[in-house]
Amino acid sequence: MSKTSQISGFYKLSPKERVQILKEFAKLTDEEVKTLQSTGSLKLELADRMIENVVGAMPMPLGIAVNFLINGKDYLIPMVIEEPSVVAAASNAAKMARVKGGFFTSSTEPIMIGQVQAVGIDDPQAAKKAILTAKEEILKKANEQDPMLVSVGGGAKDLDVKVIQTNTGPMVITELHVDCRDAMGANAVNTMAEAVTPMIEKLTHGRVYLRIISNLATKRLARAWTVVAKEALGGEEVVDGIVAAQAFAEADPYRAATHNKGIFNGIIGVVIATCNDHRAVEAGAHAYAARSGRYGPLTVWEKNRDGDLVGSLELPMAVGIIGGATKVHPVARIALKILGIKTAREFGEVLTAVGLAQNLAALRALAHEGIQRGHMSLHARNVAIAAGASGKLVGLIVEKMVEERRVRLDRAKELIREYKEKGKL
Repeated sequence: MSKTSQISGFYKLSPKERVQILKEFAKLTDEEVKTLQSTGSLKLELADRMIENVVGAMPMPLGIAVNFLINGKDYLIPMVIEEPSVVAAASNAAKMARVKGGFFTSSTEPIMIGQVQAVGIDDPQAAKKAILTAKEEILKKANEQDPMLVSVGGGAKDLDVKVIQTNTGPMVITELHVDCRDAMGANAVNTMAEAVTPMIEKLTHGRVYLRIISNLATKRLARAWTVVAKEALGGEEVVDGIVAAQAFAEADPYRAATHNKGIFNGIIGVVIATCNDHRAVEAGAHAYAARSGRYGPLTVWEKNRDGDLVGSLELPMAVGIIGGATKVHPVARIALKILGIKTAREFGEVLTAVGLAQNLAALRALAHEGIQRGHMSLHARNVAIAAGASGKLVGLIVEKMVEERRVRLDRAKELIREYKEKGKL
């Protein structure tokens, strides 16, 4: 019988029953099934309640970045990431930044934007005016959906309306501005947008299709800045190299994409550790990087009159410390405890400082010694293990590949054979 992915009622099965189907479909071994179901601190029953069609879990390394001093307060930073050197790089950059006081941050109120799209409107400008006239009534209706949020100072605070021209005709977009307090806010904002939809349709004599949060959270910004002593970086020549790398990213979106990827090596590791929505954070930030109409770097690096490096980072930061998987996943709860943060705004500021540190580390490596040298030994270890090395053989192979500057899987396998023949096990 041929295999098919069309499985009726898969979601109704227990995780064990799903795994059995998966085992037969993919011809998994008993050992592979055992590995798949070794979910560690996340119990299979809990995982099954978090998402659909659960068959196991995929543990990833959780490391701690050290040395972070942010607004005069010390932080340990939990990071979940598979890429070598990231945690070490963040720690090293934070150590360099400490020389002149570490990182400093600020943020705006945690306002998210919910969009209600109305189409098929004969007079868009008149519809816009009608919505704005009914503003207080619309906000009242929105806030009735979440009295708990309103009770702690949040809720729908304002709205705006814009008319946009599209290839299917004009659209009237109502934007709710919702203070989400310590939540990321997607559920609250979407519920409010749904609730006001009938009012929008009545006011505009149009048809509403989409009513959903925007991940381009331009009203929920976090900023971080730092001064890094030239001596801590390795001299004024390194400062000049970093400033030149900044200029490259500003002039070329191909460079800017990798420049910004370095920022998110740090940020996304922490976002995943706390079970926040890393896809929303990254989507919003990349859109923010292109808000001028041209994609560019999110950070700014300059040299001051003393020859030291000055860096800053601003980006949307829609994260929460309550609700969703953040409070369900046991490791996410521990990660938040390690961070010691009290509000979502503080969390966003810490994340931005981490992103600035990670970008600093990457640019210093590029300007000072080349990115490969910093990565090489850690990457070589992963390659050696993937090739089948274990025990002391891992160290021997890593040392040889780094020395040769040939960190490749085929070379690792050759070395394993050579060392086995020489009896170096």
